[in-house]
Amino acid sequence: MAIRYPNGKKYTAPTPDESKKTREEKNISYSNRGKSLEDYIDETNVYYLQRNIAVIHKKPVPVQIVKVEYPSRSAAVIREAYFRTPSTTDYNGVFNGAYIDFDAKETENKTSFPLKNVHAHQVKHMEGIANQQGISFLIVRFTSLDRYFIVPCDMLLAAWKRMLDGGRKSIPLSDFEEQATEIHLGLTPRLDYLKAITTLLP
Repeated sequence: MAIRYPNGKKYTAPTPDESKKTREEKNISYSNRGKSLEDYIDETNVYYLQRNIAVIHKKPVPVQIVKVEYPSRSAAVIREAYFRTPSTTDYNGVFNGAYIDFDAKETENKTSFPLKNVHAHQVKHMEGIANQQGISFLIVRFTSLDRYFIVPCDMLLAAWKRMLDGGRKSIPLSDFEEQATEIHLGLTPRLDYLKAITTLLP
């Protein structure tokens, strides 16, 4: 099946060997066992939902199917599809009456977070959420360091504006340590990010 981005560029899924290599590269420490940031967030969201703490889900990616083949009467095979619109953020939901909207980002960089990991339409979306009194943020994982941070929308917007004004194109780790909120892996929940955003709630 051919899947294409909105600009028409073909999406190519990683081969099994590439997927295996990626998993091995992410398996930095025995505590992580190769799990991604999204894996931890998904596990945590199930925990929140089962205990009526919050209702937060990963957003589905809108896909437009353009070519389908029917090799048999009871089966349909999608041969070509397009991502209909660029994605905004990964997750949204409700927590304590507040609308929550955030994205998960990972970087192998040990000293800074490259802003190229965030897209302009995502920044605009997050700013719009904040303007409507919603809670918008990033969860950033420094994979090589196994460190996790909550980046408030205003911190991201300030770094983005600095970049547009000709400044640096990344957020240094020192800024994360001074301005963001660090969170740590646990057992249950796996990554208690809601506890870390209480200062962002109205």
